[in-house]
Amino acid sequence: MRAVIPYKRQRAKSRLSPALTLQEREHFVELMLRDVVESLQDAGINKIDVLTTPSNGVPDDLDVNIVFSEHDLNEAINTYLDTVSEPTLIIMADLPLVTSCHIREIIAIEKDLVIVPGKGGGTNVLFIRNPDKFYVKYYDSSFLNHCRIADEMKQSIHVYDSFLLSTDIDEPPDLVEIMLHGRGLSKVYIDRKFGMEENGKARVRLSLCK
Repeated sequence: MRAVIPYKRQRAKSRLSPALTLQEREHFVELMLRDVVESLQDAGINKIDVLTTPSNGVPDDLDVNIVFSEHDLNEAINTYLDTVSEPTLIIMADLPLVTSCHIREIIAIEKDLVIVPGKGGGTNVLFIRNPDKFYVKYYDSSFLNHCRIADEMKQSIHVYDSFLLSTDIDEPPDLVEIMLHGRGLSKVYIDRKFGMEENGKARVRLSLCK
């Protein structure tokens, strides 16, 4: 099997602008990507593709294959799925709370499609056993879109419900979840920027919780 991570670095995460500058956001999304890649590798997935554009600068030291596309998210992923013939895990790059345990559990589920819903009806992870029998439709309540597509194509579904995997990092309050539940590079970065060491414990600035 293989995994694919859609990735955007340039001008990323504008909704985090109240908490992070543009330069900080671009660095932060790279750290989140590294955390996701590490969890995939720890789960034993060695075929990892990062789907991006040439201008987004995937770090050279990451042990991944880079797939370039200038299309929008849906067309880029659907074109990618047309090229693969093995079970494929689509995971977003802004899920630094994912663990190898999550990945192993998801790929062990014996259904045609495993969907991890995100906040607000989005789709954070899709595990597709038969890529030639499925296509994606992100945006606009994509969780419901993907359930409908699976039903139309007679694919069995399992909904994997996880707080940590539903937490995509989009807005300043989401950064608190990294402080509370994170464990990778993104946590180190956010703790240093927004945490204060007091008696060995990190304290969170309440302004992040607005």
